[in-house]
Amino acid sequence: MICQQLELEKLSLDMEFTTTPTPPINGHTSLNSYTSSFTKFNSALTAGLLNPMSPPPRSSPTLIEMMASEPDIQPSIHCLPNLSVPVAPKLQISAEDKQALTMQRLSDILAARSPGNQFNDASSSDIKLALTSKDGITITMNVHRLILVAHSRFFAMKLSDRWIRQQRVSGPYIVEIADCDDVEVYIETLRLMYCKDLRKKLMKEDVTRVLGILKVSAAIGFDAGVLSCLEYLEAAPWAEDEEEKVVSLLTELRLDGAGAAEVLKRVSFEVNNAIEEERSENGDVLLNLLHVVLGGKDERARRDIKGLVSKMLRENSSLGDLRKESLYSACDVCLQSLRHHFVKAAASDFTEVGQISRQADNLHWMLDILIDRQVAEEFLRKWASQFELAKAHSSIPAIHRFEVSRVTARLFVGIGKGQILVPKDMRSLLLQTWLVPFYGDFPWMRKASKGLDRYLIEEGLGSMILTLPLAQQQDIFLGWFERFLNSGEDCPNIQRGFEVWWKRAFWRRSREEGRPRPLRITVATIDKR
Repeated sequence: MICQQLELEKLSLDMEFTTTPTPPINGHTSLNSYTSSFTKFNSALTAGLLNPMSPPPRSSPTLIEMMASEPDIQPSIHCLPNLSVPVAPKLQISAEDKQALTMQRLSDILAARSPGNQFNDASSSDIKLALTSKDGITITMNVHRLILVAHSRFFAMKLSDRWIRQQRVSGPYIVEIADCDDVEVYIETLRLMYCKDLRKKLMKEDVTRVLGILKVSAAIGFDAGVLSCLEYLEAAPWAEDEEEKVVSLLTELRLDGAGAAEVLKRVSFEVNNAIEEERSENGDVLLNLLHVVLGGKDERARRDIKGLVSKMLRENSSLGDLRKESLYSACDVCLQSLRHHFVKAAASDFTEVGQISRQADNLHWMLDILIDRQVAEEFLRKWASQFELAKAHSSIPAIHRFEVSRVTARLFVGIGKGQILVPKDMRSLLLQTWLVPFYGDFPWMRKASKGLDRYLIEEGLGSMILTLPLAQQQDIFLGWFERFLNSGEDCPNIQRGFEVWWKRAFWRRSREEGRPRPLRITVATIDKR
């Protein structure tokens, strides 16, 4: 009791000393004096020193109690210096600046042309074509009458021999086209007339851009452009928002021929037909180096050199340094060796079973190179036709065979990302041959493959299935649904693709059924007797 009184007296002296007003700073009372005095007061109150009848002292107050005990001591905002940094106002781009940026971009597009291509070549052109957008932007390019007339029914009519005779100048002739929806897309469409391989050129574009090119091609009667765009749309995967754009545009254009119908079969229950295989032009230079890498003995060195060679080929993919035939001859050697060791292992001969994973890894590497060079379509055809391998697959322990399914998974991703464009019958055959073996190997791939991107594979598989006709989508997704419920983590999760199929199959159908059907009039024969 005496100790508590002594402490109380000492505290009161301290409080008298500390609560003495300090000189104001810039007209405001110092905050430190209030803070120290109330902190000591709060500590004493909490410890029971100000009330002899209080319960035994506690170790320390809680943060909430400290905040509640100092309700009036809030630092005034005026006591603190203003440290806020002024926010720079957002730059407002004027209409003139926007137009200048657009003109610069269009000029850059016109200036970018490969050697030997005559597009926008002022020295050889005989037509100056001026394109004007709806917002007043005008761009002029140099084109060739013979090329335009040969590829476009619109230009064949406008630039006819009769029109040439009516011109008072000898050339170059000036042609103007006004009210273009998108001048940039119009330029890209005209550039396609100068390309030897339209389909390969379109592979670099996305679905939205190809739809724009398709619209312009249809408007000017550029049949080759229309056909190439339709082939692209039939084979490429669509995002959900792109799907509506594709269906809407094709419905609006009402194109003749089977091309548009083939594209629309993806969202209907009808069946199929195919697309041409793409050509490629590469030289035969690094073939020996490829064979040395594929046959190397040291795995670590092989892995390092594979990365180096892939980088070199990727950086020089347009220089014709390796012919397509050379790449496929190397693939055939690996595939033949894989088949040989696969059949041996299926017959319980495991003397060289390690060659299965080695050759599968070689094929996976070669497939990456083919995809980078946009010539992987033939590989997919060959792999989809490996019925003997797929049949023997279940006879081999998963620990020896699962690397083979990495090749299948890479094809799924390639198709799902639009890197490999093949007809729907090939996509369907790949799934018929390898989907069940892939399901069986997926648990081992998930656990044993280093650096395996499970989510990339799942997204690729789902997107690939969605490129098939709706009836086939239904069969595959319903089969997956049952397998996933029974296997869980050991089955790839393609729920997102399943949801897209569900919307296509039921939502779209219910909306179509709700529309009034057109009146059909038939001729009736009346028998007068």
